[in-house]
Amino acid sequence: MWIADGWKDYELLDCGGGEKLERWGQQILVRPDPQAIWETDHRHPGWRQANARYSRSSTGGGHWDKHKLPEQWAIGYKDLRFQVKPMNFKHTGLFPEQAANWDFAMEKIRNAGRPIRVLNLFAYTGGATVACAAAGASVCHVDAAKGMVAWAKENAKVSGLSEAPIRWIVDDCAKFVEREIRRGKTYDAIIMDPPSYGRGPGGEVWKLEDNLYPFVKLCARVLSDKPLFVILNSYTTGLAPSVLGYILQMLIGKERGGKVTWDELGLPCSESGMALPCGATGRWMSE
Repeated sequence: MWIADGWKDYELLDCGGGEKLERWGQQILVRPDPQAIWETDHRHPGWRQANARYSRSSTGGGHWDKHKLPEQWAIGYKDLRFQVKPMNFKHTGLFPEQAANWDFAMEKIRNAGRPIRVLNLFAYTGGATVACAAAGASVCHVDAAKGMVAWAKENAKVSGLSEAPIRWIVDDCAKFVEREIRRGKTYDAIIMDPPSYGRGPGGEVWKLEDNLYPFVKLCARVLSDKPLFVILNSYTTGLAPSVLGYILQMLIGKERGGKVTWDELGLPCSESGMALPCGATGRWMSE
């Protein structure tokens, strides 16, 4: 498991009973988590003192019960800064376990010894975009949701990267990649974090089981002659990390060589000493 253990402003305090207790800066949140099916004794005082709890509704969806919680606040990861705010569907705008992938990408970019162009697809609020730009890469950030791209720009700004070479694109990811192929544009690194299910701005339907393999096959066509890495991430329940690794090996490693690895992402839990599984990642690297 690749564990994101470099945080100071985020901490998974405890988890169990289908919930996780988290510290985001000074704010304590309780959110549902489908992986934490074991029991916890709730000894940690944060369970009783949380600033907000997300409760699921029996009819679907859910809501936040807030107590002295700001509308939004900033937290840091190493030299990066992010705006956090409670959203619908339990999210906060940041997936802290992705720091394991940020560290991987930043190290590759800094050690490349040459300018690196990164394509970040399904880029959400720009955690990977900010990390890659901070490491010195030029980044093309693509997401179908206009609000998420605006939030990503905020994260770049609070990280001191307003003037960094980042292209901000609101578009369907597959259609954008198809246009880049026609334009002859290439990238040295690609990061993909596709949803299980979604719709593009034109109503395009995305279903991971049907679309992932052809999508990665399409993206392989915008890799440069000297590609550095590809990261493929998924939160789809039941999709093993090895599936992501095999896709990268078949579509990129077979032609380009290099090395493919895969694993779960995890967050260390302070109370239990265990690590909470948080999705799957496959990585291809040139060496």
